[in-house]
Amino acid sequence: MVDSTQISTSKAIQQRTGKTFHLATRLLPERVRHATYVLYAFFRVADDVVDTTEDRDPDAQRAELEAIRAAALGEAVEPGRLDAETAEVVAAFAELAERYDVPDEDVDTFVDAMLTDLEETRYDTHEDLAAYMRGSAVAVGNMMVAIMEVEDPDAAAPHAAALAEAFQLSNFLRDVKEDVEDYDRVYLPGETRREHGVTVEQLRRGEVTSGFRDAMRAELARTETKYREGVAGIKYLPEDCQFAVLLSAVLYADHHRLIRSRNYDVLSETPSLSTTRKLWLLAKTRALWAFYGDPEYVFYRVSCIASSGDRRRGHGDPHPAP
Repeated sequence: MVDSTQISTSKAIQQRTGKTFHLATRLLPERVRHATYVLYAFFRVADDVVDTTEDRDPDAQRAELEAIRAAALGEAVEPGRLDAETAEVVAAFAELAERYDVPDEDVDTFVDAMLTDLEETRYDTHEDLAAYMRGSAVAVGNMMVAIMEVEDPDAAAPHAAALAEAFQLSNFLRDVKEDVEDYDRVYLPGETRREHGVTVEQLRRGEVTSGFRDAMRAELARTETKYREGVAGIKYLPEDCQFAVLLSAVLYADHHRLIRSRNYDVLSETPSLSTTRKLWLLAKTRALWAFYGDPEYVFYRVSCIASSGDRRRGHGDPHPAP
């Protein structure tokens, strides 16, 4: 059984590295909240293997990821192969995976995506990027559906996958500067860059051209389609989980408002939501949720993303920042 020390360690990792998601996680019922701490910490320790900015031997990184995979699947790993914190988190994850019947395939797909980060730094098409996100995002969404013990997982899963992709795409659009400078990674697909005349060299130089703004505008719109699909499925989640997931969607989507307010400049600095803004969104979302109890309606009332109907009528964001 996952013990209190493992939960505390996992919670500390989330508090340190995922402040936005941590705020929403705290609103989950305890039966799901503790498991979510462990899941997030598992994803984080694996991601940290490939996201280190120090010089490391790729072979050593691959070996560490394979050790994480083996331990996550309940296999024996040579003592000392993983550092103490990582071993503690992965052991807790393995217990949860067994308890909630998380498919080995999802674990494999996730670790394979982390291995891809050691080799692939560019994605030529949206299909290529989607293939990567099947491990880095969709598998994560599948695991969250499992630990929430959703009554109809077949109905919920496609929406959970779309929302997980939306969250990751928002992160990619927010983190263009950090990704190219620190890791030499570019998640703007090559087909989008070519269409708008954006080069990797321009990204490295921090040149916010009209073409770059157009590329960002197009990718934000594409991502917002994922939000619409994802939010439409929150109703399939257990009632005690719906508000926390809704708030996560509101918070992640608000990066789009911030990016647009900067005229799409994510190259001079990485935009981030202030604590005041997060708390304002929490308060407004909670108030509307208490009154309406409809996740889709509340999302479109609070977030900067227009519903499909509003888009057809040409409406923009009716709720500007305070």
